[in-house]
Amino acid sequence: MALRDGPGGERGPAGGRRGTGSRWWPRDCCRGLEGLDYGQVDVTAMAQLFGYVDMTDSGFIAAILSIAFNPFFWNVVARWEHKTRALSRVCGSPHTACYCLGTVILMLNCVRSHCFTEAMKSQPKLEGLDSHWAYCSGLVILAVGTLFVISSFLALGFTGTFLGDYFGILMEAKVTSFPFSILDNPMYWGSTAVYLGWSLMHASPAGLLLTAVVAISYTIAVLYEGPFTEEIYRRKQKGAKTK
Repeated sequence: MALRDGPGGERGPAGGRRGTGSRWWPRDCCRGLEGLDYGQVDVTAMAQLFGYVDMTDSGFIAAILSIAFNPFFWNVVARWEHKTRALSRVCGSPHTACYCLGTVILMLNCVRSHCFTEAMKSQPKLEGLDSHWAYCSGLVILAVGTLFVISSFLALGFTGTFLGDYFGILMEAKVTSFPFSILDNPMYWGSTAVYLGWSLMHASPAGLLLTAVVAISYTIAVLYEGPFTEEIYRRKQKGAKTK
């Protein structure tokens, strides 16, 4: 799913549209980190985590590839459609084309979830997480993530969630209802929370690392999609003013 920040709110094939209002930080925002002594950083926990994961396992590699492929796919196809309107012509209408692409994205997400689960099953558990409290914590996180994903979809609708603005199906106003009222990009981060909760419930170091990959892929998607979507809505507003 593609996340963007246009007047209608965000979206993302991973799960739907995100909240509007991309944030851009000054170039010097991180200069305070220059004086840090990275030699003092304790990487023991991270080293132990990697020690539980076989990075060469075919299932783990397949999960990484599926996680990285999904946002790449929907961004390439959606921008191609925005530029050429080829899918709309083939399908007969922008709405039909959007529904077709959304269906493909949903299937790809099912494949991603399957690969994610299989990668966890093929790797050892982390003893420290194999406990009742970790399972319950994961269940709560998964429930919250599911709430964000479902409520985002209900607030945006199918076309609002699955890149409708790239098909010329634009929102009339910014979505400000829950969960956009409390979180930017709730679809993406809700999806990330689902994977995090699922990993904790399985006490899976591999799952935790794959969840980090999911978060990174969505972060890149937000940075990549936001400006493009904003430009779509700027053109809409400019066209409305000239009429």
